[in-house]
Amino acid sequence: MRWLSRFDLATGRSMTLGNLMERVAQAHPKRTLVHEVASGRTLTTNEAAQLVDRWALVISQRSELGDRVVIATVNGYDQLLLTLAASRAGRIPAPVNSQMTEAEVDHVVTDSGASLVIRSVEDLGSTDEIASDDDSDTQPGVFGKAVEADPRSVAALFYTSGTTGAPKGAELTHNGLIGGLSIAALAPTELRDDEIVMALPLAHIFGFAIAIGAACAGIPVCFLDRFNPVAVMETISLRRSSIFSGVPAMYRMMEQAGAEDFDLTCVRCWISGADAMPADLAHRFKKRGATFTLPILGSMGEAMFAEGYGMVETAGGVAIRISPPLVPAALGGSVGMPLPGVSFRVLDEDGSEVPIGGVGELVVKGPGVLTGYHGAPEATAATITEDGWLRTGDFARRGPFGIVNFEGRMKDVIKRGGYSVYAVEVEQDLEEHPAVAEAAVVALPHDRDGEVPVAAIRLADGAAFDETELVAWSTERMSRYKVPAHFVVVEDFPRTGTDKIQRRQVAAQMEALLLG
Repeated sequence: MRWLSRFDLATGRSMTLGNLMERVAQAHPKRTLVHEVASGRTLTTNEAAQLVDRWALVISQRSELGDRVVIATVNGYDQLLLTLAASRAGRIPAPVNSQMTEAEVDHVVTDSGASLVIRSVEDLGSTDEIASDDDSDTQPGVFGKAVEADPRSVAALFYTSGTTGAPKGAELTHNGLIGGLSIAALAPTELRDDEIVMALPLAHIFGFAIAIGAACAGIPVCFLDRFNPVAVMETISLRRSSIFSGVPAMYRMMEQAGAEDFDLTCVRCWISGADAMPADLAHRFKKRGATFTLPILGSMGEAMFAEGYGMVETAGGVAIRISPPLVPAALGGSVGMPLPGVSFRVLDEDGSEVPIGGVGELVVKGPGVLTGYHGAPEATAATITEDGWLRTGDFARRGPFGIVNFEGRMKDVIKRGGYSVYAVEVEQDLEEHPAVAEAAVVALPHDRDGEVPVAAIRLADGAAFDETELVAWSTERMSRYKVPAHFVVVEDFPRTGTDKIQRRQVAAQMEALLLG
């Protein structure tokens, strides 16, 4: 019976955000869903399903069918469950990052036309009457069945980070948010005691997707509400967790915080997303994990590394690169094969497919692509072509057999005297220097060349800054037009909720510092 429930969950038939947790509880009854480190709370799938059901009842009493509901709570699993509850009640949830300012949250409320804003679970009353884990395998429900919805209809609004202006609400469907993840229900989780450690914002599409995928697979999550490299590595080492999911900046910070001093051999799989992962950094973490552990002999082999490519507008993922144990990670930026149902094209400025080895804009089509931006038809028309292709705004290099190499955002390409300088490529070269922990390369206006690259760098612990040596080192490794015209040392970078560097702010700081 349980395998039938898991198969039903995996096939995604009539799956919506509203009935997801109910079906997860049926497929993986009484299994741990999450352990939250900050509060010490542990939730099972049954308890989570009951919370979603009770909160759906309250939400239905305070709003109308089809209303938008902004979920503006602190970062935690309650925010995820509230999102599912709003959908269960037939509303359209809009979860927002806890790092948003009040002005940004107010913009989301106004832009979405929300009739209800939930800032804390206390807003919905007591949950003391939630049944214990000793009750039945399936929760009968207080609210009843989830409000029926077409899996192809809009399920939620996820607001962009606003790097190109005010945040826009991406309209994502149930199929897009769940379809590619529910297949994880068929994973043989009983054969190994896996656990995922994550410290991602659950209102961000990457964190949301990891949490949903783990729930479908029946893999418990050890959740930290904020990222601290030492705390994360201590958690992995003490709990002997087998999976970690984070963004590249987190891996850089863990390495700088002394990853070599922690026993991370329990990790069987490292997962990265939301930004380009340097291949050499991925390979170093592969070696810190292990394929398996044997009595007496100890840890053997190295871990797998899985890197996803996606964005808010694609409901998270459209491609993945997997580097198996003992196989070096591919060189370059984010490399991927399309996920099932997803198609890629790499186009030049005229809209024609570039030849293999050529660079152009990556366009994608698939079930995860947004239906549009809420209340913004012009932005929708500029992003989605008439025949349904999403213009990602990312440069990619076309490879054979459908493989693409991520080269960076189009706006992160610097035009120096007619040459194209890809910021990601220069950053990855600079980060190979032992003195450089992290780099951000941005454009600076220039009278002769139009633009020149400049590099803001965060030094490795104990390293000294020597610009002459860095210039010489760079000149040996990259074309002269790619070598930054200036190097500036910073203590840290302005970052988004997922610790990605906010390039626009770095560019403004560099321009103010270097041009006055």
